Amino acid sequence: MPTSKHAPRAASEVDVHVGTRIRLRRKTLKMSQEQLGEQLGITFQQVQKYERGTNRVGASRLWAISKVLQVPVQFFYDGLPDAVDGGDNPQPPAIYQFINSSDGVALAAAVTQIKNRAVRRQILELARSLAEQESVH
Repeated sequence: MPTSKHAPRAASEVDVHVGTRIRLRRKTLKMSQEQLGEQLGITFQQVQKYERGTNRVGASRLWAISKVLQVPVQFFYDGLPDAVDGGDNPQPPAIYQFINSSDGVALAAAVTQIKNRAVRRQILELARSLAEQESVH
């Protein structure tokens, strides 16, 4: 006889997206997981689980997070594809991988501070060139 009625669930695409947006905003504000957890009355480990999408964020908790991070609740859903099945997401899109990388948010923040569009375009072209060289080797 099984010990649990429910099998462990995998993170859904929505859970991962919301978690990624939490991480993005927290990092943009230069706030640590510990600081966010303290303001919410939870541990930094719980913040990590939310950011990874391994734990779903309940409605009241998401509302509290939006207040601490100074964004409307809708911010966490922005960019979510219309056709989300809510199922497993074995290969996260490149944007999630980028934001969750150690350098992703820092790079994005630095580039957005560059006001000159031509310079930002040169950085993009440099990145594309380097990526192309990596794929050849």
